[in-house]
Order: sequence, then structure tokens, then C-alpha cells
Amino acid sequence: MRLTGNKTLVGNKPLVVILGATATGKTRLGIAIAQALNGEIVGADSRQVYQHMDIGTAKPTTAEREAAVHHLVDYIDPKDHLSLAKYQQTAYATIEAIQARGKLPLLVGGTGQYVTAIVEGWSIPKVAPNLALREELEAVATEEGNLALHGRLQALDPLYAEKIHPNNVRRVVRALEVCLTTGDTVTNLQQKQPPPYEILTIGLHMDREKLYARADHRLDMMIEAGFLEEVRGLLAMGYDRHLPAMSAVGYAEVLRHICDDEPLEQVLTEAKHNTHDFIRKQEIWFRGHDHGILWHNVDYANSDTIVQMVKNWREELG
Repeated sequence: MRLTGNKTLVGNKPLVVILGATATGKTRLGIAIAQALNGEIVGADSRQVYQHMDIGTAKPTTAEREAAVHHLVDYIDPKDHLSLAKYQQTAYATIEAIQARGKLPLLVGGTGQYVTAIVEGWSIPKVAPNLALREELEAVATEEGNLALHGRLQALDPLYAEKIHPNNVRRVVRALEVCLTTGDTVTNLQQKQPPPYEILTIGLHMDREKLYARADHRLDMMIEAGFLEEVRGLLAMGYDRHLPAMSAVGYAEVLRHICDDEPLEQVLTEAKHNTHDFIRKQEIWFRGHDHGILWHNVDYANSDTIVQMVKNWREELG
């Protein structure tokens, strides 16, 4: 019997996906598989794409990137915007180039939209940002409230509105921007056409309370490794604290300590709480897009066993 994480797709071009919440050990497993099976890693993390943001994003270290080739990591300036459509386009091109070299591509990361856009083959509306329209819509949220703005989206695209929390103003604004610019709904525009890959999807998870503790410890280690100095360096290079890139969990809280003199202990406690919330959202996302994920509890999983499983799957494809 053929082992597949997702349903078999057209063709036999392999793609291994390694996903899971933050701090579950995706990078380590990805490197182990890449080294064993002549693979290259394609990052699927919306924060690790940014240059100069290394410690706070838990970006693969120099040693880890030397141990296995990494793509789509550390290549975007923090002031630049990387749309989901652009990420998907670049990731597809990177995956196909790896396959053309006879190597095994591994999509590794915890950004649900990035992973799912690739695996499910989302047709993402290619609508250029309209800054004037965004400002107008953001003003509605400020003056009339988030619910009022969300209500506008419900009137135009009720199905898509159900997927977005009213307080996620950025996503609501983007959805309205697409609707008002194209005259169509995001629901209609986001049709799916799965890519021609054979996909094996490996999910990493662990007991949530243990994962919270692990993420908390990682933040403490980031502080010891120079996270505060990294953020100060970004400000010194001229990066505005209000850039979208700087809104990442950890950075936003540390910036309040550096710029607003809020107590370090207080912002770190909040950062840990926000990380816990982020983990819950990641787990909810992946459960909602589980099309045959092979889950492994990292407390008990053996990386050698997982590597052998991937090797067997790869050999079955021929």
C-alpha cells in the first residue's frame, strides 16, 4: 500500500511538507531529512523571510543553513511587503527548480496560509495594494469600530467574512480591497487547483502545556542571545517600529520596552501569553486544513524513524 500524507496528485514530482506550531522542532527534522535524502528546504514562515530579524524569528542559524540548503529565508527587506500571491509564486518556482535538479524539496514552516496556499493550490487574487483605499477603510475601523468594518465585508462576501475575526482589521481591509477593486468576491477568486506533486505531509505536535513551556524557555534564550540588541539595531538602521514586519510576536512587545520604557518583565510576560495564543491559532488552522497529515508527537517521535518513512515513500514513487 502506498503511504501518502495527502491524496495522490497528478504526476510523481515529490514534495515533503513539515508543519506544526512554533517551537515543535520543524527545522531540526527538516535538516535531518534533507541530509539523508538529498533534499533542500523551502521556508514557509512569514517572519523568517525578513533580513536582520534573526533571533526573534528563530530563523535557522548559519550552521543550520550550512547543514542543508534553505530557500525563502532571510531574503526580504523588513520595509518591503511580501504578498501571499508573491510568496506562492516564488515557492512554486523554487520547488520546481529543486525537483529539476533531482533533489527532494521540503516545505518547512508554521505559517498556515503559506503552507496551505502551496498544498491546496490557492488561486490568490493578484490585486496591487491601494494605499488610499486602505487608509479609508482603516479610518472606518477607527471611527466606527471593527464590527462596522467587518459588516461591510459581510455584505459583500459573507462566506469569506466568516473566516476572519472582526478584530483582524488587516485581513478585513485586504478582503474589502480585493472586493472593491475587482468587483468580485474573495470567495470566488480563491478557487483551488492543487499542484502536480505527490505530497507527503508530516505534522509535529506535543502536549500544549509542554509546548507553552518550551516556547517560554525559547523566548528567555532569545533574550540571552541578544534579542534586545537585535531590535535596537533594526531601529538604528532606520526601520520604523510600525512596519508590518515589526508587528511579529516578540518584536512588538520588546519595542514597547525599548521605545516606551515599559518594564522588560512585563512585556516578556505579555509576549509569552501572545505566543501561547499564536500557538493555539496555528493548531486550529492546521486542524481545519488536515487532508491527511501524518502527525507525530515530538515527545515520543524518533527522527530516524520519520526519515526512514520518508525514504520508503520516496522509493515507492520511483
